Amino acid sequence: MLVVTVILTACSTNQNMKPGVTDGELSPCPKSPNCVSSLSEDTSRYVEPLLYTATLEEAREKLISVIHSLKRTEIVTAEMNYIHATFTSALFGFVDDVEFSFDDQRKVIDVRSASRTGYSDLGVNRKRVEEIHKRFVNP
Repeated sequence: MLVVTVILTACSTNQNMKPGVTDGELSPCPKSPNCVSSLSEDTSRYVEPLLYTATLEEAREKLISVIHSLKRTEIVTAEMNYIHATFTSALFGFVDDVEFSFDDQRKVIDVRSASRTGYSDLGVNRKRVEEIHKRFVNP
């Protein structure tokens, strides 16, 4: 258990990666493997964006409902074209930032999920985004 804790925390933080949209896009993933993004060109960090056919308002409300359906979540920011939520792990209380940016012209929601601390996340961010995707498509 101690080894897992050391691997996850690894004395590093990603606090220099501020949540938010810059120049119309979510921040890129850091070099550590504890982040996934639908905007990543690195296939090991790439996840599919969420697609919608409804109105922006309906897609936004649906996504907020999906986020609330997951455990240990808090929506920090909920703007019309951007949502920032945090997810806290049960065991050690690690916090991950998950962001969503809506592009209503393309009917796409880009997503970025990143750990605030540590180096490896053992695939937690990818699994979370896949679960959100599944619940968004099949509520």
